[in-house]
Parts: sequence; C-alpha cells; structure tokens
Amino acid sequence: MKKSDYFGTREFYRHVFTVMIPIMIQGAFTSFVNMLDNIMVGRLGTAEMTGVSVANQFVFVYMLCMFGAVSGAGIFGAQFHGSGNTEGVRNTFRFKIMLTILLAVLFTALLIWKQDALISMYLKGEAQEGAAEATFAYAKQYLNLVIIEMIPMALCQSFASTLRETNHATPPMLAGIVAVLVNLCLNYILIFGNFGAPRLGVAGAAIATVVSRVVELAINLIWCMSNPKKAVFFQGVFRNFRVPASLMGKIMLKGLPLMLNETLWSGGLVLVDQCYSLRGLNVVSAQNIVYTFYDLFCVAFTSCGSAIGIIIGQELGAGELDKAKSDAKKLCVLSSIIGIIVGAAFILLSGIIPQIYNTTEEVRHLASAIIIVFGAVMPMLAYCNATYFIVRAGGKTLITMLTDCGYVWIFQLPAAYFISRFTDIPIVPFYVIIQALQVIKVAMGTYFVKKGVWLTNIVEEKA
Repeated sequence: MKKSDYFGTREFYRHVFTVMIPIMIQGAFTSFVNMLDNIMVGRLGTAEMTGVSVANQFVFVYMLCMFGAVSGAGIFGAQFHGSGNTEGVRNTFRFKIMLTILLAVLFTALLIWKQDALISMYLKGEAQEGAAEATFAYAKQYLNLVIIEMIPMALCQSFASTLRETNHATPPMLAGIVAVLVNLCLNYILIFGNFGAPRLGVAGAAIATVVSRVVELAINLIWCMSNPKKAVFFQGVFRNFRVPASLMGKIMLKGLPLMLNETLWSGGLVLVDQCYSLRGLNVVSAQNIVYTFYDLFCVAFTSCGSAIGIIIGQELGAGELDKAKSDAKKLCVLSSIIGIIVGAAFILLSGIIPQIYNTTEEVRHLASAIIIVFGAVMPMLAYCNATYFIVRAGGKTLITMLTDCGYVWIFQLPAAYFISRFTDIPIVPFYVIIQALQVIKVAMGTYFVKKGVWLTNIVEEKA
C-alpha cells in the first residue's frame, strides 16, 4: 500500500477545496443562522421549540426530495460540463425546473391535506398535561406559513446545483449568505417584536424563512441574467423551454431512482425519529437541540460529498476513468478525516450546547447524551457520504438506492420499530443501537466503490 494511493498532492487538495469551500461556507452559514433561529424560538419555550421541530421534519423531507430531483439531472449536468456540452447543461437545467415545480405543488397539497395526521404522529409519547395540544398548535401555525416557500425553494435548488456543476459555486454561496442574514434579522424583529414590530413568535419565524428564500432566488436569478459569459447555460433557456424527449427519458431513467432514494431515505429517517418520539415529548425536544447543531457540524463532510460528486462527475464526463478511480480513494480518506475532526468537536461541546436553551434539565441531559452518540459515529457518516457521491457520479442510482434508503428501510427502521414498540430500552441505548448499524452501510459503500461499477461516462455512452 502506497501513501500516494490514499493521499493526494497539494494541487489535488487545492482543486478539491476550490470546489468544496464555497459549498461549505454557504452550508455553514445557513446552518449557523438556522441554529440561531432555533435558539430564538427555543427562548420562547419548550412547546414552541418542539412544535417548530415537528413541522421542520416535513420540510426536511421536502428539501431532500428537491435535492434528489436536481441531483438526478445533475449527474448529467456535471458530465455534460466536463465534456464541454453547454446545450446539454441547459437542457438539464430546464428539466430541473419542470420537475421541482411539479414536486413543490404536489408536496404543498399533501401538507395541506394531511397536515393534522402528520403532526399527530410525533405527539403520541408521554407528556405533561396540555403539552401535546400546545405543541400541535405551534407546529400547525408554523407549517401553514412555511409551505409558501416550497416553490421558491425548488427554483433555488435548480439554480444552485447547476451553477455548482459548471464551476460557479460562489454565486449560490453569496445568495445563501444574504438570505440567511435576512432570515436572522427578520427573526429577531418578528419573533420578539423588536423595533416596533408586532411580537409574532412562531409565526414570525415562518415569515422570516419565506422572505429569505425569495431573496435567495432573486439573487441567483439576477446573477445569471447579469453574467451571460459565465452562466452560459442560462442564455436562451426560456426561449424554447423544452427538453429533448430522448434526454428526458435518460435523465428520468437515472434520476428517478435518485429522487426516490432521497425521498424514501428522508421519509425513513422521519419514521425512525417517530419511533424515538414514542419515548416521550422530552425526546422530541432533545432531538431538536441535537439536530440543529448536528447540521452545523455535518456541513464539513456533506460539503466534501457535494464536491466529490462534482469532481468525479467531471472526470468521468471527460473520459478520465483511471484518474477518477485514483481520486476516489483519496477523497474517501479526506472525508473520513474531516468526520473524525468534527465528531471529536461535537463530543467536546456536548455539555455546553444544551445549556443555551430555555428548557428543562431533563431535556438538556438527554440532548448531551445524544450528541455524544452522534459525535462517535460521524467518521462513519462522513465515509458513507463520500462513497454515496462517488457511486452516484457514475449514474449508478439503483446502487445508491440500495446503500442509502435501502439501508434505512431494511435495517434501521425495522430495528427502531421493534425497539420502540416491544422493548423498554431507554432512549440513549436505543440511539446507540440504531446508529451502530452504520457499520453495515460502511461495508456496502466500500464494496461498490472498490468494485468500480460507477466508472462510466454516461453522456458519451448515451450520446
């Protein structure tokens, strides 16, 4: 085993971080401000914090569904860009817009139609008298407003993913930063009624989120219109808004499994969380604290995964299969190292993070314990994230379904369902058992990356 097989040169890491850092900055900034928003809502009380947390479970599923929708076409977008085919990139962008708007409309209709039943899923555990009713009311209030952002969010995903695939990651990063600053300022004003504004509480948080998403979309759109030489794919995109049927079929063939994967994966995690919630509303409150900071810490290796998908995709599109195979090993090692660093930091802060919230000591103690569990498995999560994006870059979306949502539905969810319904195992050991199953996903990811089934140039192959 040579060191050069697993560690790259300075030039290699310079290229990786050039792609990765703008994505990381946007993600970190978004997660940081989301964390501050969450703390602001948490200062209102446990019921408000838990209600927003429950509503955001469904927003999470929607966001992952959008990610899957644009990622399916994005496999082609990255490879088209790597091969210098601008019209191909333009057509994938058109496809993203069509699909994401359709999904936004369907998802909005579902959240309106089945809202009460969905929220009630998380309010079946033990709770103090009146706590479940209050949490239900706050969740409903927040969700009824935040669904307005569904279509703007869909369009933002289409713009941001295409810009990154064409090596323009900075504009969506800046748009995201401005948007979260708007969100933060409006939260401070509307949640607490500062500067003479009405004190809207949970409703203020939802309004701030919607406005910030519209601002993000506007900035991305203006940048593309103002930079025709850089956003080449955007020029004439609406002049003939159609996608060749042959390409649409090919994108659907590769992209539909990926979209289903993200939807089923996120839906599976929501159901796992529902199993946790049967241990009581304190668990839901603790999860809200943990997941807010977990998202912030995970930005490092999730951004690395996005960069891996772009880099490997472009190399495959350019026909550099040997280079892609060599770089894949190095990128897996890099992602794992990042996971070790952020996991250790998460554990070190486990006793400090929960103290920020205006909640009970029991919730704080529970949140600290769950943080330690997640910190311990972060290296595995980071490695699995890298293998997922490598296999996906080669268009092997059925394999990604097996290793991602297949893992959740075959292993994690049945285990969580059994433990929650048929045992009295306390919540912390419950978490340990479910997260320890990540070992299975590590084994699956390693097998498929080493096998090299993802080493394909799909745009040349399908030309």
